[in-house]
Formats: sequence, C-alpha cells, structure tokens
Amino acid sequence: MKCNYVVWVGLVIMCTSVWGQTQYQAEKNKDGFVGVNVCGSCHKEQFKLWQGSHHDLAMQHANEKSVLGDFNDAVFTYNGIKSRFYKKGNKFFVHTDGEDGKLNDYEISFTFGFDPLQQYLIEMSGGRLQTLTIAWDSRSKKQGGQRWFHLYPDSKHTYRDTLHWTGIDLNWNYMCAECHSTNLQKKYNATTDQYETTWSEINVACEACHGPGQKHLKWAGDGKNKAKNTQKGLLVSLKDSSVAQWHIDTKTGNAKPQPRGSYSNQIETCARCHSRRSILREDYVYGRAIGDSHRVSLLEENLYYADGQIKDEVYVYGSFLQSNMYADGVNCNDCHNPHSLKLHNTGNQLCLRCHGDEKYNNKKHHHHKEKSTGSMCVECHMPETNYMIVDPRRDHSMRVPRPDLSDQYATPNACIACHKKRSNKWAAGYFKKWYAGKIDGLPPGLEAFHAARTDQLNAEKLLLEAANDKVTPGIIRATAVHEMAQNLSSRSLQNIVSMLHDKDPLVRAASISAIDVLPPKQRLELGYNLLMDENKMVRLAAAQSLAIMPADLLSAEQATVLKQAVKEYFAAQQINADRPEAQMNMGLMFVGFGDFQRAESAYQAALKLQPTFVQAYINLADLYRGQNRDDDAEKILHKALSVETNNPHAHHAMGLLQVRKKQMQSALLSLQKAYELLPDSGRYAYVYSVALNSTGNSKQALAVLKKAHMLHANNREILTALVSFNQELGNNKQALKYAKQLLSINPQDPSVNNLVEQLKSKI
Repeated sequence: MKCNYVVWVGLVIMCTSVWGQTQYQAEKNKDGFVGVNVCGSCHKEQFKLWQGSHHDLAMQHANEKSVLGDFNDAVFTYNGIKSRFYKKGNKFFVHTDGEDGKLNDYEISFTFGFDPLQQYLIEMSGGRLQTLTIAWDSRSKKQGGQRWFHLYPDSKHTYRDTLHWTGIDLNWNYMCAECHSTNLQKKYNATTDQYETTWSEINVACEACHGPGQKHLKWAGDGKNKAKNTQKGLLVSLKDSSVAQWHIDTKTGNAKPQPRGSYSNQIETCARCHSRRSILREDYVYGRAIGDSHRVSLLEENLYYADGQIKDEVYVYGSFLQSNMYADGVNCNDCHNPHSLKLHNTGNQLCLRCHGDEKYNNKKHHHHKEKSTGSMCVECHMPETNYMIVDPRRDHSMRVPRPDLSDQYATPNACIACHKKRSNKWAAGYFKKWYAGKIDGLPPGLEAFHAARTDQLNAEKLLLEAANDKVTPGIIRATAVHEMAQNLSSRSLQNIVSMLHDKDPLVRAASISAIDVLPPKQRLELGYNLLMDENKMVRLAAAQSLAIMPADLLSAEQATVLKQAVKEYFAAQQINADRPEAQMNMGLMFVGFGDFQRAESAYQAALKLQPTFVQAYINLADLYRGQNRDDDAEKILHKALSVETNNPHAHHAMGLLQVRKKQMQSALLSLQKAYELLPDSGRYAYVYSVALNSTGNSKQALAVLKKAHMLHANNREILTALVSFNQELGNNKQALKYAKQLLSINPQDPSVNNLVEQLKSKI
C-alpha cells in the first residue's frame, strides 16, 4: 500500500485512510492535527502506555496482526443462514447474506475493537461501512471465548430489518465512527445519500482527547517565548487530578478534597464518547462542555431503572453524574490511567486509595469471606451488566445495593446478581440485619420516577420535590422536569418556569422543552434568553420550543436571534440527515412553519432512509389529513400496516382518520386493536373509550376506563372521562369519587373545585 508522507518540523506525519484508498488528508493538517507519532516522539512514556490499549486498538486495518477471529473456513449459522469466514491471500472474507438477502462474498476492511470481542467492518456502496453482527469472542476458551457468536441471538433478523448487518442501525459512519477514530468527520451528503467520511487517525489517538497538537508543537520549539505561554499551546488542559489534595477523614473513613475547585474539562472530554448522547455539531471544540456538541440522554425509562441504575447500554457519564464521587470532585483519572486506560490498582486496593482500610476492607463492613467475590467493593457498589453478549460494564453511579427496595420498585440489586437462586426478600433480610440504622431513606429520584412511570396520584408531588432539591444531582432533577412535562398541571408548570435559569444546563434544557403548553407570548417572555445560552444543547431546545412564534410578537432584535437559533437547530438536524429521526424532526418543524411541501419531502426522505420507520408514515398521514387529503392519508397508513401489521400506533392513527371520515364501525375496530396491542397506554385506552361512549357503548367505555385508571391513577384525561361518563349515566356518587381524585392532582384549578361542589349538591 502506497502512502504519501509529509515532513514537517523534522518529523513524519503519518498518512490517513479513507477505505478503498489511502491518502494524506492535507486539510486535516490545516486543522492542526499532527499525529500520534509526532506526539510520541516527545511524550515517550505516555505513548508506550497508550500502545496496545483499547483506544489504540479501537479500529485497525484488517491484516494478519489485527484480525483475531477464525477465518480458516469457519462456519457460523444464524436464522438458517450459514456464514463462512475464510482467507484469500492476505485478505479476509465472509460469505453471508447481503442487503438483498442473497449470499455473497464480502471483504473485511477493518477490525473494530479487540477485547472481549472483535467486530468486523465491510465497505458498501455510498461510502458506507457496515458492522457485521457476527462477532468474534476474543476471550479465552476457559472463559467461553474463541468462538463466533451473533449479537442478537434471540432475534431472527433478516436483510429487511434495520438490525441486519447491512441495515441502517449497523452503519459505522453514524453509529460508531465518532468514538473510534481521531478527528472523525462524517461528511454525509443528503442530496446524493453518500458518505465521504475522513479521519486524521484510524484509532483513538492523543489528539482525540487533547485536541490538535500543532500549536503545542510550535510552543515546544519556541525557546524564546516558551515560558510566556502558560497553556503550552494546548487547546484544553486535562491535568486535573494533580491539583487534588485528598485526605482520609478518620471519622468517616472517606477521602475529602483539601481543597478542590471545579475541574470538569477531563470528565467532559471523556463524556464525549463515554455517554449516551446524540451529536449536535461536527466541528467539535476542545475544552467546552459536552452540551456544546452533544445532547446527553436523561435517566429515561428505557435507559435506566427508576433508581438510576443502568438498564440499556448507556456507557458511563449518566451514571457517574449521579454518584457521590462526582459530587466530591473525583475525576476519571483518579481511578483510570488516561493513557493505558487500566485501573491504578487491582481489587479493593483501588478503592482503598480514598476509603479507609480499617473501616471498609473487613468483614464488619462487607459481611463476606475475605478475598471472596462478595468482599470486593466493585461487586456490591459497581455491579456489572452484560452488553453485546460478552461485554460486562460496571455501573458508575457507585451506589449502596438496596435489595429491600427491589420488589417494591422493580429495581435490580447486586446481592441477587450474585445469589441468583435467592429472592430479593432473602437478601433484604440480611441487609436489614447488617445495616439497620446505618442506611435508610431512598435513593434520589427513585420514588418520584417510579410513581411517574406507574402513573400514581402522588407522582407530581414527588417529582416536584426531586426537581427542587438542589442537593440532588442535576441529571436527576432534569429527569424529574422531563417526567413532569408528560402530564403538566399549573402547579408543576410554575415550578418548571423557575428552573429555566438553573445553573445546570441539563435542567435548563429540560425546562424549556416542557413549557410548550404555554401561550406563545408567555413562552417567548420566559424562554427568549435561552436562545442565547452558552450551552448549545439549551439553545437548540429553546429554538425548538420557540420556533413557531407569531411575527407580531417579535421585535426586530428578537426575530434575528430566533432566526439564528432556528438555523442552528436545522444545522444540527442536517448533521444527522442520514437518520430518519432527524428528517422527521425537520418535518415537524416545517409543519409548524406551514411549509407543507418541505415537510412532506422530509418525511419521504425519512422513509427512503428506513422504509420500515412506521412513525414517519404516521406523521406523513397526519400531514395529509391536515391538508384535507384523507384518501392519501389512508393509503399511507395502509402502507404502514403492511410494513408492521401489529403496530399499535398505526392502528390508532387509522382509527382517528376513520372517525374523521365518519366510518365509526371501522374506527372502533382500529382503536380497539391499538388498545389491545398496547393496553398500558393510557392515551389509547382513553380514545377508545371515548369512541365507545360516542357510539352508545357507555358501559363498555366505563369498563375500559376503569381498567386504565388502575394502571394510570394520575392520568387527568382518564379521570375527566370517568367523571363525565358517570355523570351521563346518572352515577353522581362515582363521578364525585373521581372528581375528588382529579382535585387532589389539580388543587388550584377552580373549574375542578366547582365540579366537585356541583356533584356534592346532587348527592
């Protein structure tokens, strides 16, 4: 393979690669990236530590040295497809089903990771790299490794599925690339549906964290003015922990900073990849908060348990933000060597650097045999969850295991993770015996999130308490605001307004997203300043909330600021224009602007990217409905149902359209189907019951509502309908019962107060 080298300051800058052809990216040098070999020529110790690390081996060209899998005509069968792994000369191939479902031969272009598994990348048309879903288990045979395995063994994905290796959800350019290479530029062209993705270096090298080194290199050679540049030409300083002076408190056994300021650069830098997030800009600026380039996911129900423990693959940042360690100023490199990525010590010795040996490293604390699994700090306080079948990840919220809460709140605990044949009740008995009086109370947010997710009557009160507790981590408070926004009352709305200027950007972003129910003028008055927030994540949330604003409410200056913010919002969506979700976001915005033609184009673009994206069909049908194109809407919904026959959302949308077309019998069947497919949906139960009631099936409507009310005690729509339907049937006593429940949720609502008084007078 030929390579064009560039010599600069007496050092060789290594070539970079775009698969299929190797070339030096001159424009990258212009951005100041000099390459790991340049860095390593001076920083020899750090370079040596980095070599062989997960960052170094994050991605490699496929060759005899990098490929770990068995390519000696090994065969692996999945869903009836026999895939064969073989070599031809010095190249590696797989014979498997492609994007048309037919068997074909594909060359392995790159390896992806190395331990405990290795994946393989295949070059496809349009500049795409796709990640093979058959991976190599690189663990030892003793550990169950040295085998091929499928990442989705319990599913039967075909070439039509997004999770087939050729599908959109296994696309490297979007899903993986940013965090496995240095100075990654995705460069997706939505017009041609092509990628021209580039990198400075194929793996995660020095400049991925420290930023481009050209100015630092210039500083190093500037003997005359060297001392004047205290930043040493670096764009960001990551040397945070050297400032810390930690001393163990003999009373508590815990280390405390003496003193320690607020140093977040290192954590924010690591969070860029070690977090569940979506990208907001490609021109990453080193040293800025993560919200300047990414939107961090909150503790949403599909990602985290109610107590904040990890559920889905959320990586580390969201968990660490919840921890006492983060609150006390602990940084990533207090535990991890930032270059080798290895822990500073093994076993309990790592934790005992900051936690007193006498208090914690004995049976009185952990109540297990010395040197047993149960005596290890991380097994109790950082339990593992397996992702990608063989890859265990530790929960970095570093919490006390609470088996006494697991049954009530449906949360996991470390005790049962080890003692798999035992019950939560059994573990809770020992927990109370060992720690009675020492550990009490509930983890922050647990009760509130559980109440919200199970629609309990006290959910709003608990969420308000969590959101207003300034000691509670910001990610928990922001999640409480997000949960409140799902079912706002005047009381919660007042509190959310007060959080629009919270010091935590996660809280500000959640708050501005929650006030969409307010009239435009009030929304503008409250949220205008956030259009100029220092944090991009907040600015985009404000732009989304305020974009559809009547022109007569805006001053010239406000109109200019809003226009710029909306432009920034669209730019963020364009970065992800290779995803149907981004196209749908743009479509929704165009609908708000009344630009139906561009909205239709955006929805159709989403469906071109992912023909199975049912929500885009539903949105497109709704767009047609709004234009009185009911027949077109019906055709689109039939397409959605042909893609996914039992999609409850498509059946619900069809039912609403049929109501509009006065096809009530068909509508009832569609709404019933949606309700039966998703019985936990309070909204679908409510709409179905209203349709039943309107067609004279009042008793059946009440039965549906009562069942839904048992699942959603806090749902205002359901309660209001229960009051109304009972009134119509003359059941004033029952109506009063539900009206009182409605009043407990809306104590300041005069109309609900009047309703209660009226019903009282009728009994």
